Amino acid sequence: MITLSQRLKRKSQNDEPTSSNRASIRDRLLVKEAQEMSQLLPSCCSVNYDNENDLSVFTLIVKPTEGYWEGGIFKFEINVTDEYNMVPPVVKCLTKLWHPNITEAGEVCLSLLRRHSVDGMGWSPIRRLNDVVWGLHALFTDLLNFDDPLNVEAAEMYRHSKEEFKIKVMEYVAHFAQE
Repeated sequence: MITLSQRLKRKSQNDEPTSSNRASIRDRLLVKEAQEMSQLLPSCCSVNYDNENDLSVFTLIVKPTEGYWEGGIFKFEINVTDEYNMVPPVVKCLTKLWHPNITEAGEVCLSLLRRHSVDGMGWSPIRRLNDVVWGLHALFTDLLNFDDPLNVEAAEMYRHSKEEFKIKVMEYVAHFAQE
């Protein structure tokens, strides 16, 4: 893994323009948070970087060991913008699934990913990437929200027939969430 001193040394050698001081703050935070995240990941999660020199884009893989989505492999692309940590990272689910808080197109409804949330649990500069990882992990266990769903059809199905909901989730896991 790249260290902060290596990254700063590369920047000074490349004489990169310092017009975006915000990006360098983001990069410093990312180095620290990536190291922290690797130590504190839930056991059923892993993080992959396509480019180890760019910590701002990575894939989170969640493999639930309990609940409706048990046995599935769900991938999330996490993009940390230059405005981080003043704004939350952009998260998209790359795996098609049947979930009340994730659309089939990959949009994710998680309070801490909102800049301003009604429940007061939205993004703030004290949040970290680890919070995002644990929040996404919890969407498969105890953070399911059927009262304020993003996928209304999935939530309605759950309310009317938990068995039908479970069958549809299992079909999606079998078709879309396997390696």
